[in-house]
Amino acid sequence: MIMHVDMNAFFASVEQRANPALRGRPIAVTGSAGRTVITTSSYEARAFGVKTGMNRYEAKKLCPEIIFVVGDNRKYVDTSIRIVEIIKRYSPVVEVYSIDEAFVDISGTASLFGTPLEMGASIKRDIKEATGLDCSVGVGPNKLIAKLAGEMEKPDGLVIIETHEVEAVLKDLPVKELWGIGSKLTKHLGAMGVRTCGELAVFPVRELKARFGIVGEKLSLMGRGIYEGAVVPEGREPGAKSVGHSTTLPRDVSDSVSINRYLLKLSEMVGARARRHALKGRKVTLTLRYSDFYTFTRQRTLVDSTNDTHTVYKAVRKILASIELRSAVRLIGVTLSDMTEGVAGQSAQLDLFEDEERSGALLEAMDSINREYGRFTLTWGSLFVDDDASWVIAPSWRPTGVRRY
Repeated sequence: MIMHVDMNAFFASVEQRANPALRGRPIAVTGSAGRTVITTSSYEARAFGVKTGMNRYEAKKLCPEIIFVVGDNRKYVDTSIRIVEIIKRYSPVVEVYSIDEAFVDISGTASLFGTPLEMGASIKRDIKEATGLDCSVGVGPNKLIAKLAGEMEKPDGLVIIETHEVEAVLKDLPVKELWGIGSKLTKHLGAMGVRTCGELAVFPVRELKARFGIVGEKLSLMGRGIYEGAVVPEGREPGAKSVGHSTTLPRDVSDSVSINRYLLKLSEMVGARARRHALKGRKVTLTLRYSDFYTFTRQRTLVDSTNDTHTVYKAVRKILASIELRSAVRLIGVTLSDMTEGVAGQSAQLDLFEDEERSGALLEAMDSINREYGRFTLTWGSLFVDDDASWVIAPSWRPTGVRRY
């Protein structure tokens, strides 16, 4: 028996709770950059069609009365941690899926708190009393159905789908409503004549596997409401496959000096996070988005695994040097992947020479200070220039583990 707890319009709701003047008003939370996109909007703004990912101009056109609020990441993190602590009172098996939602295995504790309906209502009440925020709760026989139930009566919903009800609920449900089936996959399934979960459930598995590979078999199971993924509590998460950061620039840039400064900053963010969690990677990826929103990636595989800031930085600079930019850039991203576990706090460079030893000690000292006093308290001289790039908290943030930073 799995429960899904999802905070409603989380960032916007936190801002409305903190500022009574915003309550009942259409608001949108953005980054600090001048042309940042909307990270979330209040339900009052959503009624006008304002959505995540829109720019300010688009939102203002749909909703002239909209109020833009610059996001406060610390406020959201603090609230999220408090919510997780409340949920853990009801079960020790809690998977923080993102900053505003969690899965809870209540199979062993539901009887302690009454029926699942009573348990869900109690969690909603405790969160409301502690934070002033509403959430939607869904309960089902697995994570897939629990998440579907939680989406059915937003905002402030509480829905339970029993095992014997799954087939009837899914029969006419559009496949796009299922967790993990996005717009592209919906389009591909539609081309095969599959538009509802009922149609997906009876579609030949062989044809799905021929079209989508191993994912085809999983899709067939999902169409029948079957999902094998267990709730993964804190500390038991699988190893990270990659560590990455990206930023939307305050203005389009094309000169190498500006681009390289952002590359160094992103490389430091990636390296510091990898070092903190004892991870090293061999593959470095550069992501660029032009002013016309065309986005592409280029990769480079290193000889040895690393989490050293300057090794990552040199790799992305070489990638950049191999690209002939056709226009100015509006977004830059750096990712380290093909990960292996290393030693926490240590750079990946072998301490064979004095300068490498000094480099490793320097990175450890920087990491220690920045963890204590905040990111970029101590940084490289070439980064000591103010910028208003958009450093918005990742939706996949978790209170612990590699997703935290």
